[in-house]
Amino acid sequence: MLAGRQRAIARAITLAESNTAQSRELIRAVYPHTGRAHVVGITGVPGSGKSTLTRVLAQEAQRAGSGDGLKIGILAVDPSSPFTGGALLGDRIRMNELSSNPRIFIRSMATRGSLGGLAHAALDAVDVLDAAGCDLIIIETVGVGQDEVDIARAAHTVVVVSAPGLGDDIQAIKSGILEIADIHAVSKCDKPESARTIADLKNMLMGDPSFSHEEGAWHAPVVGTSAETGAGVSELLQKIFAHRAHLAHHADGAARARARAETRVLKIAEDAVRATFARQSKGDFSGLIDALVKRDMNPHDAADVLLAGMSHRE
Repeated sequence: MLAGRQRAIARAITLAESNTAQSRELIRAVYPHTGRAHVVGITGVPGSGKSTLTRVLAQEAQRAGSGDGLKIGILAVDPSSPFTGGALLGDRIRMNELSSNPRIFIRSMATRGSLGGLAHAALDAVDVLDAAGCDLIIIETVGVGQDEVDIARAAHTVVVVSAPGLGDDIQAIKSGILEIADIHAVSKCDKPESARTIADLKNMLMGDPSFSHEEGAWHAPVVGTSAETGAGVSELLQKIFAHRAHLAHHADGAARARARAETRVLKIAEDAVRATFARQSKGDFSGLIDALVKRDMNPHDAADVLLAGMSHRE
């Protein structure tokens, strides 16, 4: 895997998704080799063109490096099938033309019930790709629209994709895109209505109360892009590189690195608690639910009983 062999990378990511003692041993061995890749989150509402933009952005980024070009990893996080737990949309199918490039690795991952548009094992998979020598790792999220907080806390640079004609100004503010975006990309900019979408976003950003006037502060740019013509894709990539440079030389970078580390540890601990509940409390939990349905107990007391029971078990 460290030598960059694609089959070994694929097997390592599969192991990372298993959430077993072996997967934890894998990350324990891999983690010292990480910290070099730049992680970009691509998010936005469904239908905004995230998959297509991810494809052309990866192609542009691969050509940007010297020699054989940059090495790119793509994680396409899809909704889970309620029956198999597998990825439902299969965004990898839309990127088939990239699969023949040995410098680009693509993997679809299922959310498997994870909220916030990000699979539980996605960050472990990022570690694998980082250690395998990827220069740029792109995570394309589900795009749930209202809750993309996970990707904002996991990626170095968050690109929010908007499409002309999808929603209005109020919807854009409501979904929180002003707060999580480091870069705004307006897709399908070859359409005439795209100019208004770009102008509206710029106006909203300037009027945002959180807009910082501090010297050297990063102000999220708005870039019009078109996967059909290739317009704006190179500019978007340059903005990503500019944000990477900003993080390297500004206090924001260190603060965000600590926030990412904190969020990851808390999420792992949260998942461990859930797994412990599922493993140890099946009988007790059923009784508590019965009491709840009969109104013999309230939800808060039931949760306290569940926690107390877990703390007294090994």
